[in-house]
Amino acid sequence: MNNQTQIVDALRKRGNKVTPQRLITIEVLLTMGQQHFSVEELFHGVKQRNPEVGMSTIYRTVQILEEMRLITKRNFDDGFARYELCEMDEKHWHHHLICLKCGRVIEMQDEYLEALEKEIEKKGFIIINHELKVYGYCSDCYANMEGEKFD
Repeated sequence: MNNQTQIVDALRKRGNKVTPQRLITIEVLLTMGQQHFSVEELFHGVKQRNPEVGMSTIYRTVQILEEMRLITKRNFDDGFARYELCEMDEKHWHHHLICLKCGRVIEMQDEYLEALEKEIEKKGFIIINHELKVYGYCSDCYANMEGEKFD
């Protein structure tokens, strides 16, 4: 499980500075949990705690945390880059169900793909990671689509 101490230790071990601004950024990031956030949303949360923190500090911190695989960038085909916090000991990310009507993103964790991975690895291919996005309609949108033609 990620916590501030683990992230700070990892940053120091990598040789990165741990400034007060970076600490606030990490604190805000940790309060977001598994929420999919944009850099702008993270910036807004940090600005509420310290109005003097600049956007460039947030971008640099996000870039470093992404390089360290502590956060990962997600693209849900809505024109925005989003990020989410990764567990430090997590081998694979969870998967996403994306509603084509409202844009809602539902996280999915399932064991089906682990079985598929094992079969693939038996064939001599070493999997480092994978990502799965499933497009369709959430139950709310589907219920309200009576008579509509599907994309």
